[in-house]
Amino acid sequence: MLFIIPYLFPSARLLETAAQDLHLPALQALLARGTRQPCPAEGLEAALCEALSISRQQDWPLAPITLAADGGVAGDAYWLRADPVHLRVMRDRIVLADADALSLSRQEADALAAAIGQHFGADLSPLPLHPQRWYLRFPHAPHLATTPLSVAAGRDIDPLLPQGDDAMRFRAELNELQMLLHEHPVNQTRETRGELPVNSLWLWGGGRRPAACATPVPLYAENAEAQAVGAFCKARVQAPPAHLDARLLESEGIILLDALTLAGQMGDAYGWREALRELEQDWFVPLLGTLRKLGPRGLRLMDPVSGEVLHLRRCDAWKVWRRPRSLTLS
Repeated sequence: MLFIIPYLFPSARLLETAAQDLHLPALQALLARGTRQPCPAEGLEAALCEALSISRQQDWPLAPITLAADGGVAGDAYWLRADPVHLRVMRDRIVLADADALSLSRQEADALAAAIGQHFGADLSPLPLHPQRWYLRFPHAPHLATTPLSVAAGRDIDPLLPQGDDAMRFRAELNELQMLLHEHPVNQTRETRGELPVNSLWLWGGGRRPAACATPVPLYAENAEAQAVGAFCKARVQAPPAHLDARLLESEGIILLDALTLAGQMGDAYGWREALRELEQDWFVPLLGTLRKLGPRGLRLMDPVSGEVLHLRRCDAWKVWRRPRSLTLS
């Protein structure tokens, strides 16, 4: 069983503030009894692809997978996600806010995408199949490696910008794009209403449609990307239950618990703290009481953003002599 919990092990800066006087006996006991190890810090999408046997291309190929879920046809083309974002200029860095923070309407997305296509032509003509999920089509794969939006959100974008032989061309187009968007009537109206303007696109998830790999493993998730990956792999996809049911531990499966994501991305210590309290009551308390029911492969609590995973096994139920572990200790 795999539990994917982004930002379960957040940055030291956030944790130092959020963990003050925070007592989570079940999670702290699990941390003491399990084995905490590093794992790839490539984001939720990478963890899902790897768990469901989707091979990495230049990127993890989320674009053609979500394109199909949004009603598009990938064909033999190379696709990139080109999602609308807001870049906030800070004193010494530029921080990204993703499309979830924008709440774009269908009309706004269509108008902005049309203006971009008219200006750049075939070089940069996004297809807004969903207000939050836009796509670029290429007959030939560009030499480009990107960072998933879920990893970049809330962070300084400079080290996360596209890399590769074609990166400078794309960066130049995105710089020109920012000037175009600054004057667009949609953004001017949004700012008048006190809403964030769309001032750039975030390129990520490039690839061709991968080979389908049917899996009988059930996936419990509400995230749109996770559901698209699960559907592509013909997994049984459903929303996660409100709390842990011990019967879930009797078979293999993947459960995405992303209640910490928004607060983790925004560095919201209070929001992260309160979300973790709910995970404690709904998931970690019952998990601690049912460790003896784990299957032979055990269970993993994976944070694919911070790059850490906690392995738990049936035998850990008897390690009651281990003192609960502080949340601030790695």
